[in-house]
Amino acid sequence: MAFLFEPLEIPDVVLIRAARHEDGRGWFAETYKRSRFSEHGVSEAFVQDNHSFSAAEGTLRGLHYQGPPHAQGKLVRCSSGAIFDVAADLRGGSVTYGRWVAVDLRSEDGTMLWIPAGFAHAFQTLEPATHVTYKTTAEFDAASESGIRWDDPGLGIPWPIAKPILSSRDMALPRWQPSAPPFSE
Repeated sequence: MAFLFEPLEIPDVVLIRAARHEDGRGWFAETYKRSRFSEHGVSEAFVQDNHSFSAAEGTLRGLHYQGPPHAQGKLVRCSSGAIFDVAADLRGGSVTYGRWVAVDLRSEDGTMLWIPAGFAHAFQTLEPATHVTYKTTAEFDAASESGIRWDDPGLGIPWPIAKPILSSRDMALPRWQPSAPPFSE
């Protein structure tokens, strides 16, 4: 079996483990196969691939999302290094609205995280020289881009590295407004 799909505390967010086939040269793994993903409820079409490099441990990117009609689902993979990856449910009618889930994604174990549209996403690097790649279900649209401060007390995410390295853009993101959900379920 090429993939193992594991629903998390928020069932729409899924941890995916890609099987690795090893020999004396190293290993090979499929990182995406539409038919297998569709069998497990991830049937969205991916239209853009992104690659992020963070030089320093503790780099934090997010919490980002694109609002409707350009909302993005993301299939996230750490291709080198390790990250603490977070998805926060911003779907107003959802029973898990305002809750978040986090997992460590490490290049050595082949894990990926499926985050559907309607979630804010962020990650913090746990090692220097970390590469993160992700597929999205909608193209980048600057006019739809938004986010929430990484340290919002309403979400209370316990980041593993207390003093993150942030961009000026991420430092200026607004606080979460629970009474104004950006997505309807």
